[in-house]
Amino acid sequence: MSKLEQTINSIKPVNPAFYEKAQKRLDNLTKPQGSLGRLEQFAARIVAVSENTKPVLNKKAIFTFAGDHGVADEGVSAFPKEVTPQMVLNFLRGGAGINVLARHAGVDVVVIDIGVDYEFGNTDGLVHKKIIRGTKNIRKGPAMTQEEAIKCIEVGIDLANEYAKKGYRIFGTGEMGIANTTPSSAIAAVFSKRTVEDVTGRGTGIDDGAFKNKVRVIEDAIKINKPNPKDPLDVLAKLGGAEIAGIAGLVLGAAANRIPVVIDGFISTVGALIAYELCPTVKDYMFAAHTSVERGHWIMLEKMDMKPILNLNMRLGEGTGAALGISLIEAGVKIYNEMATFGEAGVSDRNDGKEQEAVNLPPQTLSGGQKSEAGR
Repeated sequence: MSKLEQTINSIKPVNPAFYEKAQKRLDNLTKPQGSLGRLEQFAARIVAVSENTKPVLNKKAIFTFAGDHGVADEGVSAFPKEVTPQMVLNFLRGGAGINVLARHAGVDVVVIDIGVDYEFGNTDGLVHKKIIRGTKNIRKGPAMTQEEAIKCIEVGIDLANEYAKKGYRIFGTGEMGIANTTPSSAIAAVFSKRTVEDVTGRGTGIDDGAFKNKVRVIEDAIKINKPNPKDPLDVLAKLGGAEIAGIAGLVLGAAANRIPVVIDGFISTVGALIAYELCPTVKDYMFAAHTSVERGHWIMLEKMDMKPILNLNMRLGEGTGAALGISLIEAGVKIYNEMATFGEAGVSDRNDGKEQEAVNLPPQTLSGGQKSEAGR
């Protein structure tokens, strides 16, 4: 049995009994029941995912996977592909948006070369996991072989296992790769069965002419490669990227280790979607950090029935949204752990003999993962 198969087979649904334990404490804190809204739901989910009634998110990491894309040759990005290694070096120097927001949230940033078309040598701080030197041009054929795609997924699984053993308690996803909104839109179109134009955005800020070209390129890539939507590995290999596959593996590995994983923007969500298509149970372990301005992002979130934590019109990637999401999830956990109960504080509870109106959904519904947050 392969590492990927073993990982998928080890992923189990969360235990609803832990939601019930968490909810009991939340309902006895010195506040009206449900008055802290989704912060309480975040805390209950962390208790259930970790199976720990006193969880502490003291070790946090965002994994920023970097890879290049042959389709950049088609003029689908406002930036040249040389920017990918340049930004990787910027991450390592601490000067990028993800570094600033990660410092704000107290999160470690792990930068991985999984598929950059550049040799970094012995660059300090970089995790060297290169599987390919960029994908091939998807307008002309498959991005990579299925074997390469599986190897990239297994890089993510290995990192999840490694950092779980190091004691990390929450993960976030991030990526860097010029032109990577193009394969992401292609994958989104295949799985959602929406038109390419419906799921394609302007990425790094392309003009109208470049946008029309991008749509044509994606339509051609799907027509030429004929990916099978019932086979996630086929879709990934034919249309995806090394960093997308690495994110899929990280999500699967996080779920196998009972570690919550906070999904960043559009590209990260497409990686998470690959993991979801391989094993739907991973949804129990995922939080959607935000919804970006990319058209396909919300469509992918809806497909997985995930409600984003934030909507700040962000479109940077790198893991920036994940850093903010982790900060809010940790706030919910601190409320759960540190706020006094009525008994501890010597505060009188309601005296009208009536139960407080329930705002949270019942624990048995919460066991379905993010669906509980959607309130649908």
